[in-house]
Amino acid sequence: MGATKTDHFTDKQNEIAILAKAIAHPARVAIIDYLVKVNTCICGDIVNELPLAQPTVSQHLKELKNAGIIKGNIEGNSICYCIDEKAFLKLQSYFTGISSKMEKKKKNCC
Repeated sequence: MGATKTDHFTDKQNEIAILAKAIAHPARVAIIDYLVKVNTCICGDIVNELPLAQPTVSQHLKELKNAGIIKGNIEGNSICYCIDEKAFLKLQSYFTGISSKMEKKKKNCC
């Protein structure tokens, strides 16, 4: 079997791409915004907040959880979700590094 395209990139590049892909949907951005506001909640709380059906919210939560953006703990019959701060620290570090390099160059592009 041949190498996948992700094999041609560093672990850090692949990790940032996974995180970026997970947040690259307005519904997921809205879920993240809501979780930041309330700290923790269950799927039903998000369904009440967003104009999306429960299965759709569940699918978005699954994608965010698989990427490591959020965590979920089982509490009774529900899963309580919260932000995984480590993921945002990685994104912050990445974008801060880019901003810092751009600031040092101070050259116009094109």
